[in-house]
Amino acid sequence: MAVTLGDVARHAGVSLATASRVLNGSARTVTEELSAKVRASADALGYLPNAPAQALARATGATIGVLLHDVADPYFGAIARGVGDAAARAGLLSLVTSTDGDPERELHAIRMLHAQRVRAIVLAGSAYTDPEAGRRIDEALAAYRDQGGIVTAITDHGPGYGTVLPDNRGGAGQLTTELLRLGHRRIAVVTGPERMRVARERLDGVLEAAAAAGLGGEEVLVERAEFTRDGGRAAVARILDRADRADRTGGAGARPSVVIALSDICAAGVLAELRERGIAVPEEISVAGFDDIPLATDLAPALSTVRLPLADMGAEAVRLALDPVAGSATGRQVAVAAEVVLRASTAQAP
Repeated sequence: MAVTLGDVARHAGVSLATASRVLNGSARTVTEELSAKVRASADALGYLPNAPAQALARATGATIGVLLHDVADPYFGAIARGVGDAAARAGLLSLVTSTDGDPERELHAIRMLHAQRVRAIVLAGSAYTDPEAGRRIDEALAAYRDQGGIVTAITDHGPGYGTVLPDNRGGAGQLTTELLRLGHRRIAVVTGPERMRVARERLDGVLEAAAAAGLGGEEVLVERAEFTRDGGRAAVARILDRADRADRTGGAGARPSVVIALSDICAAGVLAELRERGIAVPEEISVAGFDDIPLATDLAPALSTVRLPLADMGAEAVRLALDPVAGSATGRQVAVAAEVVLRASTAQAP
């Protein structure tokens, strides 16, 4: 029976990953002592290295894999464009995969990209708040990195990854502060699904700024939705319907004076619902978004938002992946500032 790599690992008393790094030539280093033990065990057992595995371990493919939630979403489309342009400048191709924000689909995609021997993987979608989902994804990425692959992330995916880190919390806080200066004291927030870390960061920024201004829970209404146009539209409909019912029954349910949608695509849905109901923006209700996608200036009225340099973020993730010094093994973080942009969709509170 042929000797396997697992046999060598057990004989040497090391993990399978360590044995693979030594014998398959991974880019990740192993101490001289462990390397000597593994090679001695391989010699003693007569292990023959697997040539395809050695090629995979060196992960010198000409493709960069990009994992994002939905390429049709302008937020992710702009990031994907930045990744693709930077990859092309380096003589590489980018392979974009949509996961629909599903951890299982993301896990499957990581394994497929690993099998395709891509040079690097860029995680452009939001990290997940579910610890078990995060653990399984981290394990799959660790197996890929053990064989020489590089992983970089846009938004925080935990330590150990080269990360392009937009200021989601700070940008949301700055936007809230600007709206408070316009006199808004009853705020509705359309935030993303609980499973997404970016939604939590942005919501935390809003709540912290509101609390610092003395606003309580009754003055800040939070409604969760998918980060989609339909999600934003349905969320503001629920907010308005509750307020209208409370008004009819004499409850404390006044409409908000401003709706903060924590993605621009959600804000587009909010504007559509308000327009259908005959509610004037910003005369009756102001609306603000987050991201500053190209669509933001084409909406009617033009959308106040938080600007992130989306294409530059994608390009920076590629630069991190290809930089032999600053790559994912160091866990280097590149901070990206957020900028509040006020346009016609917001005004003084009525």
